[in-house]
This record gives sequence, C-alpha cells and structure tokens, in this order.
Amino acid sequence: MNFEDIRPFLETNHRGVVTTFQTNGAAQSSIVVCGAYNEAMAFVSINGASAKIRNLRRDARCTVLAVTESWSSYVVVEGTAQLFDGNNTDAEQLRILLRSVYSACGGGVHPNWEEYDEVMRKQNAVAVLVRPDRIYGLLR
Repeated sequence: MNFEDIRPFLETNHRGVVTTFQTNGAAQSSIVVCGAYNEAMAFVSINGASAKIRNLRRDARCTVLAVTESWSSYVVVEGTAQLFDGNNTDAEQLRILLRSVYSACGGGVHPNWEEYDEVMRKQNAVAVLVRPDRIYGLLR
C-alpha cells in the first residue's frame, strides 16, 4: 500500500491510536483523532507535555492506527514523527498548521477559530506529522 491508497480512508475515518516508545523501551499507546495531511498521517496533541509528545521528542518512531467505527477496516502507518510547536515553528505558521491539521482530522471548520487558536497556544499544542515508512491494513 502507498499513501494515496489510504488517503480516502483517512479522509473519513478519524479514530486512531498512536503507539510511541517509553524510556524503558515499552510501548505506550494513546487515542488520537487523526487524518491525512499532505503525504503524512497527522494528529494534534493539545497538551504539549503529554506522554506521547515526551516520548516522540526522545524517539520519533511511532505507529498510528486508524480504524472505522465498526472496527471492520483499518490502516496502520509506521514512521517517523515530525513535531511542530512553539519551540521550532514560527507562531503564524504554527497557527495555520494547527488549523489545517484540525480540519484534516475531521474537524472541518471550527465554529470559533480565534478561541481554538488561543486554547492551542495556552496548552502548547503540537501538530504531529508521521511520514510513512510502512503502510498496511485491511480496507473493505
């Protein structure tokens, strides 16, 4: 499978689980709302201090699984995460990226973008893009 094969699935199925690696090597999983953004699996971590973000800052390898509501179809993207936050991204570029990833993850048009921007800023939100190294799943 390649990314274009799974793009239609990711445009309509946004329930996901991201798996990262803890310092002891154990897997750590978190639920996320995910989607396709450019050629990457994307999600936003609203809390920039979350376990998944701490893990990804140390070891960028991760797996994101997206699944249908019925759990009958799924895709998995294994890859390396790129993190975009206030520490490494211009404030205006980050604002636009967070909005774009929100929309790509099924949020559409937010009813109050200014409020969204403020919440993202206050909580040090992180936009995460996972560039695929391997893609697999079961599409029905």
